[in-house]
Amino acid sequence: MSGTAHGHTPAAWTGVTIAFIGFCVSGVFMVAANPLGFWGGLVIVFAGLGVGLAMKSAGLGTPRETEARVRAREKAHDVALAKAAAAQISS
Repeated sequence: MSGTAHGHTPAAWTGVTIAFIGFCVSGVFMVAANPLGFWGGLVIVFAGLGVGLAMKSAGLGTPRETEARVRAREKAHDVALAKAAAAQISS
């Protein structure tokens, strides 16, 4: 995971932050025995999901991989397999 930008985008941070706030609101109102506030908090959670998806579609999410990067990764994988096979044969 450390080699990727998984979750390290403005869309992810914003969506998760809004959802966390909604979760906290729901928790407070659940303890306070207020069903309307609880459901309002859940609406905020789903609003965070919507905001995150909207930001992702606006280009603030993880960028798509280019064809050159995919080919380079496949080539590196093939080279690593070949080296591992050669090391296994020599030992």
